[in-house]
Amino acid sequence: MQEWLNKGAAELGDAIGSGAVDPVNLTEAFLDRINGHALRDRIYVEITQDRAMAEAKAARARVQAGQRLSPLDGVPVSWKDLFDTAGTATEAGSKLLKGRVPDQDAAVLRNAAGFGLVCIGKTHMSELAFSGLGYNPSTATPPCFNDADAVPGGSSSGAAASVAFGLAAAAIGSDTGGSVRIPAAWNDLVGLKTTAGRLSLEGCVPLSLKFDTVGPLTKSVGDAGLLFSAMLGRPAFDMRDVSLKGRRFAALQSIVLDDIRGAPLAAYDSAVERLRAAGAEVVPVAVPELEGEAGAMAMAGPLFPGEVYGLWRDVIEANADAMYGEILERFRSGANFSAPDYHAAWARLEAARKAWDTKMACYDAVLAPTAPILPPNLERLNSDSDYYKTENLLALRNTRVGNLMGLCALTLPTGVPSCGIMLMGAPNCEEALVRVGIAAERALK
Repeated sequence: MQEWLNKGAAELGDAIGSGAVDPVNLTEAFLDRINGHALRDRIYVEITQDRAMAEAKAARARVQAGQRLSPLDGVPVSWKDLFDTAGTATEAGSKLLKGRVPDQDAAVLRNAAGFGLVCIGKTHMSELAFSGLGYNPSTATPPCFNDADAVPGGSSSGAAASVAFGLAAAAIGSDTGGSVRIPAAWNDLVGLKTTAGRLSLEGCVPLSLKFDTVGPLTKSVGDAGLLFSAMLGRPAFDMRDVSLKGRRFAALQSIVLDDIRGAPLAAYDSAVERLRAAGAEVVPVAVPELEGEAGAMAMAGPLFPGEVYGLWRDVIEANADAMYGEILERFRSGANFSAPDYHAAWARLEAARKAWDTKMACYDAVLAPTAPILPPNLERLNSDSDYYKTENLLALRNTRVGNLMGLCALTLPTGVPSCGIMLMGAPNCEEALVRVGIAAERALK
């Protein structure tokens, strides 16, 4: 059974359906690997062993009766510790929520369970999901697959580590400014950021009600598409017969290339050339509306901290000493913005979104490096506050474009460790983006 534990979710689902793999044996093997793994407690907050075994036994019975619920029925996946799980603590990586035990599952977890997915455990994350680095001294900092001395990316840090280290077939995370895509990129995985509002946030510990999204971290784009459908509560969509021939991509210029480090830039340039070689047209495109003091990217200040501090202020200030200082400071920065600042920022952002939609309507996706930096050094983050702030802002800069513009987005491995290429699609067009992503994935491999 051990040879199956490094397979992707779809491959495992196919093996369960054919009878080559028993879902109970598969779940037991994952649990044994998790419980015997040296990094277990840095990756998982909680192993939901009893639930996983009960769900696996139900999946076995459905296989025997010829009544499987979906292509992923019986496949074990992990869940970021901000998705409510009935009877299991859900604390969002923060001592502020210590002892919080919900009495029902989050809506997306209910949907996934309804399609037969096995919940194997809850994973560590950045505190309250407000960091792109994955460093959390309050609970645990998961490992980076490519660099033992670096952070794994966040805030879905344990989610990425659970898949990269073979401790789950796939993982579910959340993305408010890059929190699925950064850890996916830094651990050589696929990450899908969905459009805000496309997947339910019911039962998810919130960070930003306007920007929070749910998304999978997986070993392939096809896996991401299947998990997206399951969380949506719909049958899988058609992902066959895809090609890059005739596809048009916009290569985003300017801000996403500013201050980019050598390895991510080289990996991105190489990936773009492979997409061209596979038949795609790639056109450099600038979006001035993103730039400058009045541009969309500058609106992140009043919009993100302004909202999240307003949402969390009373809870935080009642027990501020329980928080990690860098995260606390970032939350409190939201007090620097007024209601007029916030509403003016939204007006500018809506205008920028219209300009983006008009300019990008003729392209199948917009390309950018997923992150302009490699995973930062953990020890230096702990000792150098300026380094922490600089690297955190840089880590999330490129991914934030997709959140601000209200897009769906994919990150794909480029073949260079911890370097991803991002494909951004039109709002609510996840199915089309996944199909393009499957073709791009083939070209990049």
